[in-house]
Amino acid sequence: MAPLPPDQLERLAHKRAAAKLGWYVHALVYVVVNLFLFALSSHGFGSRPWSVFPLLGWGLGLALHGAAVFLLGEGSALRDRLLERERERLRREHERLPRP
Repeated sequence: MAPLPPDQLERLAHKRAAAKLGWYVHALVYVVVNLFLFALSSHGFGSRPWSVFPLLGWGLGLALHGAAVFLLGEGSALRDRLLERERERLRREHERLPRP
């Protein structure tokens, strides 16, 4: 893969940093809200520990958000490898096509 010009590199760095910061904020809100829900669940709002259900559902959403940011986000190593593989596959297909 060719190196990025400085302006594109800066833009990509800002975009990735913002995505990571968004995930960290999401994780912090997840912890704070679920601690509050656990306290409610433990001290009188229902006879069963119902707070585990939002914890699990939201936890799955947080995990998917993290995967999107850290594994599949723009500029990630996995995404770059998949893009390069797809480019190579398309080049090979294009080379095999008969020329008019």
